[in-house]
Amino acid sequence: MYSVNNTKYKNKYKLVDKEELMVISGFLMGGKTKPFKIDGEDIRNIVVVKRKLANPLATKKVMTKYTKLIAYLTELLIDDDDSGDSFREALNQIEKFRLEIKVKYREFLKQKELEMMSKQLTALKKEAMKRLMEIQDSYIAMNENNRSR
Repeated sequence: MYSVNNTKYKNKYKLVDKEELMVISGFLMGGKTKPFKIDGEDIRNIVVVKRKLANPLATKKVMTKYTKLIAYLTELLIDDDDSGDSFREALNQIEKFRLEIKVKYREFLKQKELEMMSKQLTALKKEAMKRLMEIQDSYIAMNENNRSR
């Protein structure tokens, strides 16, 4: 494994022990399916430690996931499902996304970006909860009417 350290005028590459790099916390780039090519070698994991460099990378990655999530959630909320499964799925997806942001990306995103996403997700969550409660109330009322007959 290599560590790239920026000195005054040029980059210095030095060989580093793998365990030493594993304890570094930073934004992880790369993956098993899509490695980077550097000097003809496949680099699978790049850890960006500096927050200033990691912010645009993390923002781009989170915003693509966020736009996909918003499209999926609006599709679920528009769907007329009498059982409420789509609303439960929407609530699960919102919580999953929030947890992922909290664990992986929170330290690399700006507060303004987090607040914007939080406001929209909170509004969608309230709408899903409201519709789910309406379905549950109508289901309970229907069962009570059937019992009274």
